[in-house]
Amino acid sequence: MTRIKIFSLLFTALLYISCSKDDYKLGSDIDPYIRFNFLVKADNTPLEYPAVNGSLVPQSTYENKSVKTLKVPVALTTRELKETITANFSAETSGVADSFSVNPVNQLSFQGSKLTDTIYVSFDKRWAANQSINLKLETVSDPDIHIGNLNTAYPNNTFKIDLGTIATNYTFPVTQYNVKGEVGETIDFIVNFPNGFFPEEIKNANIFKFQNGFEYSLTHDDFGDNRGFVTYHLTLLEDLQNDDARYESKITLINIPNYTATGKINLTIAKPIKSPRDIQANPASKFTDPTNAFYLTYGEHWFSNGATCAWQTFNALTFPVVVTKDDPNAILYSDKGTTNPNDDIYHDAFKIGFNVASGTNTVNSFGLKRWFSNENNSASVSPGFNITSALEFFPANGNSKTEGTVLVIPQDLTIGKDKDNTYQIAISGEGTYKEISNGLYEISFELKLTNDKLFGGTVSTQYRMYNNRTYPKPVALSIPCPKEVTL
Repeated sequence: MTRIKIFSLLFTALLYISCSKDDYKLGSDIDPYIRFNFLVKADNTPLEYPAVNGSLVPQSTYENKSVKTLKVPVALTTRELKETITANFSAETSGVADSFSVNPVNQLSFQGSKLTDTIYVSFDKRWAANQSINLKLETVSDPDIHIGNLNTAYPNNTFKIDLGTIATNYTFPVTQYNVKGEVGETIDFIVNFPNGFFPEEIKNANIFKFQNGFEYSLTHDDFGDNRGFVTYHLTLLEDLQNDDARYESKITLINIPNYTATGKINLTIAKPIKSPRDIQANPASKFTDPTNAFYLTYGEHWFSNGATCAWQTFNALTFPVVVTKDDPNAILYSDKGTTNPNDDIYHDAFKIGFNVASGTNTVNSFGLKRWFSNENNSASVSPGFNITSALEFFPANGNSKTEGTVLVIPQDLTIGKDKDNTYQIAISGEGTYKEISNGLYEISFELKLTNDKLFGGTVSTQYRMYNNRTYPKPVALSIPCPKEVTL
């Protein structure tokens, strides 16, 4: 027993002497060393420090297709440090020198238990084809620290970034927000750039198209050093306090040069109906007759008549909107005289639309054909003239059978002069409806049309629509009116 105790004490003493002789050594047979420790996950994206994965092998090259800042970790294998160690590195490129920058510029620092430092490679402009960036560990402040792994096969003392084809795109992470409807209310939303972006390319770009059912302003935060997302602020400029109506605006991401809208591209901002709607009010039935394929509603809009403005007439074939039984607004129209529920026909109690009875022509929804001088009336070129779900009704108190509010359902219409010259025109608007005499209903509303090229933004005018060809002529208005435009 005495011999064993003496041997144990001698072994402990030797171990203590061995460890205290060199503060960097992890053990008597391991020397300290520094190397690049860039790890790549299975989806070919970097594993960013401080995340760890012992099954991944450090890479010496990486093909980068993102313009987000690339983080390149450098690790020092040693004991906890008693003094600060610095390592110098170089960064060179085979392409344009000012297309990237690194931080820190050329020196890394390690101290205490902080044994990893990171080189941040930022991309300031689009790079040329076949460009690469080469990082190299040059010197260490303590000569006892080896540069690179303690082998010759995979030293990892250099790291090459091959700059591949850039794929910049954007998307919405969230697709709907509800508002209270108060003037000054602000909704913050984000546009994500999964592969980053260059501020100079998007700061003046129009990345949205709009279908606006109410007025608002839109601003965004400064880009700063962030390259992963942009935060926008939508502020209401209009008081939306009719609880019987749904207010809705839609913001859609569009493709622009170098950037593609992908994934979730539509964002809806809405103030939902607070008052429940009774389908038995069925206001849509006041403006349709499903037994008559040629049933018309009649309208007038305040429009240019040469040198003056005047009420000008139009009409359009009008139909109910067919829905499934489980639609919350579904009301049974016909059971076809059978007990089989599978052949029942349901209509939306609150929506109507305009369409042809048959064929490939178009009707004059909202009198839109007067807005253009050379429109093509074929549905293959101008399908937007047929608006199959155009107006939505909101009965007063949710159950009135004689009056309420009406919403022009926000949507994009395609209208053109030929197949090579078509335009996307966003429509929206709102108003009221009322039974003005026995069985005669009037819809009074504003219609807004938006297209930058055709109208320079948004234009609007007043409309009146009736469920009978005999109605009182609207009183002349003292407001400007739109003029015909050439497609």
